[in-house]
Amino acid sequence: MAPSLSDPAGAGLERSCDSGEWVEAAGPADGLELFRARLRGRPFSRHRHHVYAIGVTEEGVQAFHYRGAVEHSLPGQVYVLHPDELHDGRAAGPGMFGYRQIYVSPDRIASALPALTGRAAPLPFAAPVTDDPVLARVVRAAFEHPPEPLALDALVLRLAEGLLRSSAAGPAGNLRCRVDLPAVERGRDFLRSRLTMVQSGEVEAVTGLDRYQFARQFRAVYGTSPYRYSLMRRLDVARNRLHDARPLAETAVHAGFADQAHFTRTFKAAFGMTPGRYVKLCR
Repeated sequence: MAPSLSDPAGAGLERSCDSGEWVEAAGPADGLELFRARLRGRPFSRHRHHVYAIGVTEEGVQAFHYRGAVEHSLPGQVYVLHPDELHDGRAAGPGMFGYRQIYVSPDRIASALPALTGRAAPLPFAAPVTDDPVLARVVRAAFEHPPEPLALDALVLRLAEGLLRSSAAGPAGNLRCRVDLPAVERGRDFLRSRLTMVQSGEVEAVTGLDRYQFARQFRAVYGTSPYRYSLMRRLDVARNRLHDARPLAETAVHAGFADQAHFTRTFKAAFGMTPGRYVKLCR
């Protein structure tokens, strides 16, 4: 992750034309990514992440479709997007909206929950928008200092506390199925190691579980399907290459996509904008 994202003016960022729009990202590393943006209009079409997005609105009002409703987050409010939930993002008006957020992998949250609950627990389904000044301070503080491993561990724990605190009554039975955690972790590590399409038989050989047991247990622990987890891993690699100004066609092949068109469609479905638009805002 980058040393610091604490400058509120976004120094060093290239604006998109003269609109004042920009995005800045640091990571992903150790299951976390810091992300800031200042945008207008409807920059994000409907998409979904394989991770939690926990953020604070800092300017304007942002609106998003989420779980069958339209949510609004005002300056100072905290919003939480659960893994694999379809959503978009836009300004609720003609002006700009700005925010900072942390993407955190479900397995990081899952690993912290036993320290807080004393047992294995399902991933929290937090309320999408809350007034939680404690969690807001946690998010903002993550951008102020160079992250170190122990600091990241403490950050994950405080994020998990915030998710539990704002957790709404929702699906809570994900971990009622029996989970072979070592097998699921072997499967996760295998998916992380591959930048090509993974066959079901390969995962079965690595985990000792049949493909349907593995898919069910994987979702219970990590909040998404093995396919989505593998796909987003490849897209993370592609995003890093885009930051290094690598050509789109080359990036697509390196990340295991059939061609540039396939990569562009998949990227937009995952992040709500095309790779070209993403690069323009970042650079």
